[in-house]
Amino acid sequence: MMKIGVIKEGKNPPDERVPLSPKQCKEINDNFPSIKLVVQKSNVRRFKDEEYANLGIQLVDSVNDCDVLMGVKEVPINELIADKMYFYFSHTIKKQPYNRNLLLAMMDKNISMVDYEALTAPNGMRLIGFGKYAGIVGCYNSFYAYGIRTGEFDLKRAYQCEDQAEMEAELTKIKLPNNYKIVTTGGGRVNSGIEEILTKVGIRKVSASDILYNDFNEPVYAQLLVDDYYKKPDNSEFKRSEVYNHPELFERDFLKFAKVADMYISGHFWDEDAPYIFTREDAKHPDFKISVVGDVSCDIDAAVACTLRPSTITDPLYAYDAQSEKETTINNVEAITVMAVDNLPCELPKDASADFGREFIDKILPNLIDDKEAIIKNATICKGGDLTGEYEYLRDYVNGELTA
Repeated sequence: MMKIGVIKEGKNPPDERVPLSPKQCKEINDNFPSIKLVVQKSNVRRFKDEEYANLGIQLVDSVNDCDVLMGVKEVPINELIADKMYFYFSHTIKKQPYNRNLLLAMMDKNISMVDYEALTAPNGMRLIGFGKYAGIVGCYNSFYAYGIRTGEFDLKRAYQCEDQAEMEAELTKIKLPNNYKIVTTGGGRVNSGIEEILTKVGIRKVSASDILYNDFNEPVYAQLLVDDYYKKPDNSEFKRSEVYNHPELFERDFLKFAKVADMYISGHFWDEDAPYIFTREDAKHPDFKISVVGDVSCDIDAAVACTLRPSTITDPLYAYDAQSEKETTINNVEAITVMAVDNLPCELPKDASADFGREFIDKILPNLIDDKEAIIKNATICKGGDLTGEYEYLRDYVNGELTA
């Protein structure tokens, strides 16, 4: 019998998400006889303790007797329990300096650390994440930004809604002018969430070429992929695989879209060796038309030039003055309105958690029982007091020889 404990979130500011909803905890206990799942009591979660208890899930004060512990965000060092297997987002695999001590503590306590971000299929595709809900909330917040900028409508903030259904009821307020053009970047989980909201608003999808060269009697959007906004300097054959393997061989080609689009919502993965999507000089171009940027990807002072800093759930907007390259007052109509919240899924914690838990049950839990494809093994950062072979590249990081 494997005993799994859903732990209370200890990181500040508090995160209301959970790795498994009450119904999913019951599903595991009902359908996996080799597993016993309990939930640690918490007054932080959006799903309340009673919602678990009402479905027969055992609530506990301590999870010391569990074999596997599941959370969402980093576990505070003083709350780590030795000799356990943990699942959470550790934010260590990119050598993040602020979490080096966390990794050292897990090694010292003989913890087996499985990072959700590292759970991938044999083809390298990530199996689990909150990206879709970053896209859903990010797109909604981009329309909130438009409403605030223009005064045309006022959407209820997503985090103030009980769930996604209540948030989506607000979409009927959205009114955009004819020929209002939106462009998105990205083709993965985040963009799927962006497109879900755009579709529910009733905005028609057109091709990248159409949005460049045609006018419409309705608002439209186009999804831009790397071959739309990057190009080879010598105009030689474009291979998408090359962008991912050798991004330094390409240059940006987004400005042509910025000259016709009104709103830009980012949902791409950006490599630091890749060209920026648009630069500060691009934003100064007299024909640069984009006035609202929803930077869901939120790479600071990097790919999207107007993203100077992350914004917060309670204060999601700021304005970027292209000429001074500085932040300005939100009511400056000459500036770009920027939405750059960096923890978007937290605004819809119930729905985001349920979506995440569904992926865990379907794609991860069977491997926890029988890891025949080494899914769990390959995502285990440390075990037995040391780094695993897959993560030996972190050696200089744990030794303190590299801090970034």
